[in-house]
Amino acid sequence: MLRVVTGLGALFLLGYGAMAARRAWRGESLAASGANEQSLGAVLATCLALTFLNPHVYLDTVVLIGAVSARHLPPANAAFGAGAALASAFWFFGLAYGARVIAPFFARMRAWQLFDALVAIVMWAIAAHLIADFVKSG
Repeated sequence: MLRVVTGLGALFLLGYGAMAARRAWRGESLAASGANEQSLGAVLATCLALTFLNPHVYLDTVVLIGAVSARHLPPANAAFGAGAALASAFWFFGLAYGARVIAPFFARMRAWQLFDALVAIVMWAIAAHLIADFVKSG
């Protein structure tokens, strides 16, 4: 089952990287404005949907972090899990509070192109690693 999920995860990341590369090439961007204000319930529903319906949650948590933590014996696997959880908390806290700081940078189309190019490279690198593991284990 792990081979199937790994293979599907690699294919997903290849596709996601291709979409990011296309956005970088075409110069597409996201724009935020106050004109699209929503109720607290709608915002919370969107937050929950993005959290629990997002395939990255399961790919990252179950496949990537799970596979790496399985390589460690107790108590190192617990320390790895605690470190991964702490890193995740710092990452998302930093994203939330750093968004205001970097918002002027992302007001420019070129910034979105660079960001999407970086996303494509990272997604393809992770996919390549998963493919290499898939080939090695087969």
